[in-house]
Amino acid sequence: MTGFSNLDWARPDTDREARLGLPEVVYGPGKQPGQIAGVVTSLLEANSGPVLVTRVEAEVADAVRAAVPGGVHNARARLLHWRAAAPGTFTVAVVAAGTSDGPVAAEAAGVATAIGLVVDEIHDVGVAGIHRLLAVRDRIAAADAVVCIAGMEGALPSVVAGLVGSPVIAVPTSVGYGAAFEGVTALLAMLSSCAAGVTVVNIDSGFGAAMAAHRIARTRP
Repeated sequence: MTGFSNLDWARPDTDREARLGLPEVVYGPGKQPGQIAGVVTSLLEANSGPVLVTRVEAEVADAVRAAVPGGVHNARARLLHWRAAAPGTFTVAVVAAGTSDGPVAAEAAGVATAIGLVVDEIHDVGVAGIHRLLAVRDRIAAADAVVCIAGMEGALPSVVAGLVGSPVIAVPTSVGYGAAFEGVTALLAMLSSCAAGVTVVNIDSGFGAAMAAHRIARTRP
């Protein structure tokens, strides 16, 4: 038993669900619709859980769905998925600093929902108007984990992590003017946070944040 399929152009990891609790997730960019369809078919046949393709625009999604019936495309999240998991009991607050961070927040929320986490989306609560954040403090504190998304100087996760005791997963975005360096400034700020224990994922990786929340959820009894 190899644990993977050999499709010539790809080797889908058919054993990943058994190891990690979810099937392999397909990264869409750079792949032709036929290649995506082939990988998705392999994963659907080998696993029972949700199968996801990230960063998929509408035209590609339509072509893949025509080849593999049952797919659902979330255009806002650029997410294509089959067999979305039923909602569980683990809740995630997806907190975005600004409206410009919306696409990354949408990816985080879409992926988290598709894999069975319960999502509360909270938008436009950046620290430049901190009263907006304080007004939803109770909602954030009620979540089992917080995905905190911010560009510019990336200050929001430090503030949130100082207000609530649940795990905080910080996502730097590429939003901002020149000295924001396409998310590098926010990334370094989040890595340097004085709020202990903040987890930081890659720039614009709403997907990575949702998967980090999934790993946390799997440790809960």
